[in-house]
Amino acid sequence: MHRISILLFGGLLILVGSSAFGQTAKLIEAARKEGGKVIVYTSMETFTADAIKNAFEKKTGLQMEYWRGGSTEILDRVLTEHRVGKPVFDVVATTGDHMRLMSKEGAFTRYESPSLKGFAKDALDPALGARYRNVLYGVIYNKKDMKVSEAPKTLEDVVKPEYRGKLVMPDPVNHTLTTQWLASLDKIMPKGRAEKFIRDLAAAKPIFVESIVPAADRVGTGETPVGITFVRFVLTYNKQGASLDYVRDYNMLGDGQYISLGAKAPRPNAGKAFIDFFLDDESMKIQADTGEFVNRKGIYPPLADADKIKFVQMYQFGKEDFEMKKKEYQKIFLQ
Repeated sequence: MHRISILLFGGLLILVGSSAFGQTAKLIEAARKEGGKVIVYTSMETFTADAIKNAFEKKTGLQMEYWRGGSTEILDRVLTEHRVGKPVFDVVATTGDHMRLMSKEGAFTRYESPSLKGFAKDALDPALGARYRNVLYGVIYNKKDMKVSEAPKTLEDVVKPEYRGKLVMPDPVNHTLTTQWLASLDKIMPKGRAEKFIRDLAAAKPIFVESIVPAADRVGTGETPVGITFVRFVLTYNKQGASLDYVRDYNMLGDGQYISLGAKAPRPNAGKAFIDFFLDDESMKIQADTGEFVNRKGIYPPLADADKIKFVQMYQFGKEDFEMKKKEYQKIFLQ
């Protein structure tokens, strides 16, 4: 019992020590001595990054500069800078698979932010920290062009004859995330049904676009009434005057996104201050209000039934896996 008490007390000291390194006046003052700014590489949408930048700068007096790119672009840029030993970035926030690749190369250092306590255990990665948001694939539709009674009720409904010519999705061969999504369908339905759905989807001849956003754009404008894309776009486009909704298939495949401190960050204190803020309530609420499915406890996007949606992580693929699946889907979808 005495040994257990010592261990528990030691653990408490670690937690208290961790909190002491949180966003305190001392940490922010140290960040000012580094130059008073933090540089972040991210794949967040510009409107989200700008909202976080404004809130962070107002709260801390520090500046946030960010460079936005796709996950693969971020991967290439981070590893190039890391390998030559001259990183420009302090913090990186993007998709899990790419973050893991960078982490394996030693590009990040573990930072035990006090803000981590707001996340459930299953949203914490031993190397990367908090999975701060889930990017969820689903089916959305335009209520101005399709009555609710006419809309698909499940993901598998989109292959029915009545939706032929009315469905848009990212190209399953050239859009990597969609390739990954199709290959992961057997995580939310039996394998045989998943394989049949993919064949039926190809036979339904959906309209292919280059990525997620153009698919959502076509649904938002009513050009194509039904789309396979990110569910959060329902809120994004409705704020712009559209009338969209999503199919209530509550088990949704997706990918997690993480935020990490650079192992050779030029401004490590500013990086820590930013991560503390980014993972805390204020920033998470800002992101949820733009439609993001954040993982901080009790915070949801203002989207009907958002609390019922269960995130299912897609399979994690390497380069060879993607190449194999792309060849498979090329035969199925482009025959």
